[in-house]
Amino acid sequence: MDLIITNARLPDAPEQTVDIAVADGRIAAVGPGITAEAEVIDAGGCLVSPGFVETHIHLDKSCILDRCASRRGDLEEAIAEVAKAKKDFTPDDVYARGRRTVEKAISQGTTHMRTHLEVDPGIGLRGFEGVLKLVEDYRWAIDIQICVFPQEGLLNNPGTDALMVEALRRGAKAVGAAPYTDTDPHGQIDRVFEMARAFDVDIDMHLDFGSDTTSLDLEYVCTLAERFGWGGRVAIGHVTKLAYVPPARMDELARRMAGAGVALTVLPSTDLFLMGRDRDHAKTRGVTPAHLLLQHGVNCSLSTNNVLNPFTPFGDCSQLRMANLNANICHVGSAHDMAECFHMVTRRPARLLNLPDYGLEVGKSADFVIIDNATPRDAVAELSPVLAAFKRGRRTLTRERARLHFPTCGCGQ
Repeated sequence: MDLIITNARLPDAPEQTVDIAVADGRIAAVGPGITAEAEVIDAGGCLVSPGFVETHIHLDKSCILDRCASRRGDLEEAIAEVAKAKKDFTPDDVYARGRRTVEKAISQGTTHMRTHLEVDPGIGLRGFEGVLKLVEDYRWAIDIQICVFPQEGLLNNPGTDALMVEALRRGAKAVGAAPYTDTDPHGQIDRVFEMARAFDVDIDMHLDFGSDTTSLDLEYVCTLAERFGWGGRVAIGHVTKLAYVPPARMDELARRMAGAGVALTVLPSTDLFLMGRDRDHAKTRGVTPAHLLLQHGVNCSLSTNNVLNPFTPFGDCSQLRMANLNANICHVGSAHDMAECFHMVTRRPARLLNLPDYGLEVGKSADFVIIDNATPRDAVAELSPVLAAFKRGRRTLTRERARLHFPTCGCGQ
């Protein structure tokens, strides 16, 4: 044995403590009273969970607030501002900014990430090259996969298709879409499915952003997922239009998604920031209530999306913060649904990314965090800090608990 974590509470059984033994970067045993020659770390009754998982973040365009205006704060402005800024991106620039964001994620206990990355004739593969180096340099703490997509259109943006194909040839693990920026949204979706089948990769689309529910591209995506047998390998992000459909329609669409094996990523911070801009009062939240879709068997995750750019001019990469924010926005208060918010930043996104080596079972990679609370529900409710993180059994993060310095005079002053 190389490492034993003692007095740990597991997400599914927090009422008792167990020990977790690690050997050769993998979980070797889980149970009470494990003894062996090894480094011993006492979790002190804290929650030990598999590491947090980001399914939807943009490393290539993070940390560019100083280069962009954000006056209206709407989606159109954000796309336009980033389009102007990214023409000056270089691989080194993307790497330097992405590094700041990756290190924030690591410091918050994230051990797996899918970053969505733009290619088009304006930026070429410069962003891809910068992020590809991040993938390699931070493998000691986090596994990062790249999902390449056309933010500014595909069929209406000649040259983009070839760049996406080249990125897939060079190692992108998923292909995405933003059909609402294309002159032929369904044509873009068709082409993305073609790429996915050609390279045998997963699909992860930006979809149905807005409040007009007269048409929903998600239904077409479900049809193609069923037609090509891609269920369990298709995810759609944002889908803010689902926040505006009545309950009966929500139930219908949830059953459709569950049947087709299409997962959903909700991006609480960005969706809350961008939606409702068309109103001058009583502004809508525009965040899809994922917990309602879970009830119908739809796999859902919560994720950060953008960090310090016009799409989201804030962010510390805390997945627990996203879980807590989502609970607040969507009126989540029950113990069960609060715990599900925790699962939507751990096991559910791991399932969305089809990570076979994720979890705390014997034989899995020893990628886990120690959280300063006893249960998933309480960790979400109290935004509990991550005290330690481990990747393949090696400690990658240590955070000291806050200490109160009481007066020594005994006078209470």
